[in-house]
Amino acid sequence: MTDFKRIGLVGRPRHAGVVDTLHRLLAFLGEKDLSIVLDSMTGELVAGHGQQECKREELSQFCDLVIVVGGDGSMLNVAKYIASDKVPVIGINRGRLGFLTDILPDEIESGINDVLSGNYTIESRFLLDVNVRSTGENAQKQAKYLGSALNDVVLHPGKAAQMIEFELFVDDKFVFSVESDGLIVATPTGSTAYALSAGGPIMHPGLNAIVLVPMYPHSLGNRPIVVDGDSEIRIVVSAAESLQPQVSCDGEVMFTAVAGDEILVSKKEIPLKLVHPSEHSFYQACRSKLGWGHRLVKKR
Repeated sequence: MTDFKRIGLVGRPRHAGVVDTLHRLLAFLGEKDLSIVLDSMTGELVAGHGQQECKREELSQFCDLVIVVGGDGSMLNVAKYIASDKVPVIGINRGRLGFLTDILPDEIESGINDVLSGNYTIESRFLLDVNVRSTGENAQKQAKYLGSALNDVVLHPGKAAQMIEFELFVDDKFVFSVESDGLIVATPTGSTAYALSAGGPIMHPGLNAIVLVPMYPHSLGNRPIVVDGDSEIRIVVSAAESLQPQVSCDGEVMFTAVAGDEILVSKKEIPLKLVHPSEHSFYQACRSKLGWGHRLVKKR
């Protein structure tokens, strides 16, 4: 007996390989005693499929497992809609690196069949919530909620190729002020994404930690810092800042800040439930995606 009876499907648009994989997946799932629902954008990719459709933000209401066909970007997009409803998600990799999408396109039937047969593990990945406390004439006492991020929250200068100045606080304790291209606040999940390219450390996804990575700081003494995952991060845009830096959640611009604004970042209460095939290993994924050396086997 499978733990999952209602399957949601999400596919990355504008990718020919995704359409082929979706058709193959629909044919395979159609042979099972399951109900299938597609988000409306995915439904357009496989016209005439005959399955129920709904808006992506409503998908978790109709399923107990979501299968994402695409890359890590597709998984990031889906996570913000389903995490709070505690619906688990698994990915079929049609992207590049695919740290969040485990199953290869050629292994669809065996991989999904193992999951449906109960041969899987579930990993909790926490997200970050982002709020802003604004200054100026329209400032409100209460912080405004901007969104959530599975990988990272980034303060950056936007279109201007200039440094921005800001102060960093962790649990209301002053850390430093810095001039840099911005700051990446990343989860362990996001430590292998943008934060890694900016010089941050790789963190095991099971860690309760957040990494703060200054981007190209003016001072070489400003290095990445790993803090407790339950910390509240407060970034204060300098009162002398003339630019209007932007705040992004998983690459999506959510807010344009002005001098004096405070960006508040903290762990989301409900984590994402990420399903893996039982043989999944984070270290194996690093070897595969990052080109780490494999174990040397001595010849006899």
